[in-house]
Amino acid sequence: MTPSLVELRVLEGPNLYFPRAAIKVTLDVSTLASAPTDRAVRFAKRIGLPNARPGEPESGFRQRFAVRAVERLVRAIARESGTSRLAVRVRTTSDPHRIVVAYPWRHRERAQALGRAVAQVLDALPSEDIESVVGSAAQSVGVSPDGAAPHTIKPRIPVVAVTGTNGKTTTSRMIAHIARVDGRLVGWSNTDGIYVDGEMVEAGDYSGPSGAGRVLAHEQVELAVTETARGGILLKGIGLTRNDVSVVTNVTADHLGLHDIDTVDQLAEVKSVVPWITKPSGWAVLNADDPRVFAMRNITKAQPWVFSRDPDSPNLREVLGSGNGRATTVIDGWVCVLTPGSDADPLIELVDVPMTLAGLSRFNVENTLAAASASLAIGIPREIVIEGLRTFLPDAEHNPGRMNFFTLGDLCVVMDLAHNEAGLEALMEIMNGVRPPGARLLLGLGVVGDRSDELIAKLGEIGARDSDQMVIAHKERYLRGRTREELETLMRGGAERVGVSDVPAHATEVEGLAALVEMAEPGDVVGIMCHAERQECYDWIAAHGGVADSPAALAAKVRRAQSQAQA
Repeated sequence: MTPSLVELRVLEGPNLYFPRAAIKVTLDVSTLASAPTDRAVRFAKRIGLPNARPGEPESGFRQRFAVRAVERLVRAIARESGTSRLAVRVRTTSDPHRIVVAYPWRHRERAQALGRAVAQVLDALPSEDIESVVGSAAQSVGVSPDGAAPHTIKPRIPVVAVTGTNGKTTTSRMIAHIARVDGRLVGWSNTDGIYVDGEMVEAGDYSGPSGAGRVLAHEQVELAVTETARGGILLKGIGLTRNDVSVVTNVTADHLGLHDIDTVDQLAEVKSVVPWITKPSGWAVLNADDPRVFAMRNITKAQPWVFSRDPDSPNLREVLGSGNGRATTVIDGWVCVLTPGSDADPLIELVDVPMTLAGLSRFNVENTLAAASASLAIGIPREIVIEGLRTFLPDAEHNPGRMNFFTLGDLCVVMDLAHNEAGLEALMEIMNGVRPPGARLLLGLGVVGDRSDELIAKLGEIGARDSDQMVIAHKERYLRGRTREELETLMRGGAERVGVSDVPAHATEVEGLAALVEMAEPGDVVGIMCHAERQECYDWIAAHGGVADSPAALAAKVRRAQSQAQA
């Protein structure tokens, strides 16, 4: 018999299920799904469902009954063990025999004992006296020690929390830079590490709750900017009780199939936890061009501040029409703020914002709108926001690993994380924007092993479709249980969908970059999806005479490509 307890996880802060610490229990309900109908009826009566109709074993009706019954079982054991009121949430998964149940906790040991007791009752369904088993389970919870209380941090300083599928690292870096221009001592956490006043103090992926906690542990920090990733919310919960300004950049397919999140809608629900816990007096900065993100205005008590590249967007009109919202958009090439009952306030021309790559990068235009909105929302003066946008550069110092441009002899080299479909399409978009007529696009494609088979194949398809020459450049430290051969098969399979075969593979990102440069011709644009060996690729480019493009040099590349295309 398969054990009913699949996983018991302690979430230390706001999470997908509750805006406070919770226990998440993943259960295999096979014993309940397959139990004879008479036994299921007896079980239902014991837990307080006297009129339940469980349906036949393994039927769709039985699956729905199982969800209802597990929720009632948790409440029954809690009540009989001395907890009079307990909120319970139950979610189905893609596996009809597996469900997730969650409930808030104040005492760690006792709360975990409740989860184990629920699983013990389900284990006993086939053979035990079900009436007495529930009582015994409740008794075991009642004598369990209380244990520690949650360690969720109540921030003492303002917090800007940034989430989304793409752009959250760039956006959080831009906000932190703007705040530093304002003279604030800023701490921020992201996928690279912990930074205090511009200096990295700890390297590593700190986009989860531990990152926020470590930033707030620095007593001198006056403003915290936290990057909040999907994994941290699901596995540990958000480490803070609230934020002052939240930002959601977008929600697209990424990491699906992990931790019972199988659809983009479910992923959006995870991301929505960030605006869910924004203070009512704060602002939720939301992408009005993304329907799932725009819908998050309905679950937050914070004031809505939306952004869109379209000044005539109906979503902007809706928020502004409510009377208490704000919007940031682009009008005649200017970043503008819209306030109900006022004329548009032009801040800065896009061509003067280096991160937009002379207006070429659609994603970075959106990141700019989001960062400007959040910075104004947290109280940074208008003129400082303008200066911060003007001085944040797409280089290894300000935004390492994101849309970094280099000149290497007569080649243009672009480095970017580009870790999912939208990110890769954005990379190809900007490579096209600097390509002279007749030149080629050469791509180094690499993937992280914990992505789904379909996503890995899709990246191979996009890369082969949109480039003139593609090689595979593996991320050795991010295979995550896969073999290189397995990943190559998937990527090549995607490339074959669009008629591209014989895609070479290289063991590292540096080797892939070197191979692309070797096969490139004058004027070609080389792009490398770089994650595992970012510094090593920087060093390789420098060792071969490459230099990082200044904003002026990059703008010149864009203008030259455009003028030659029009000639």
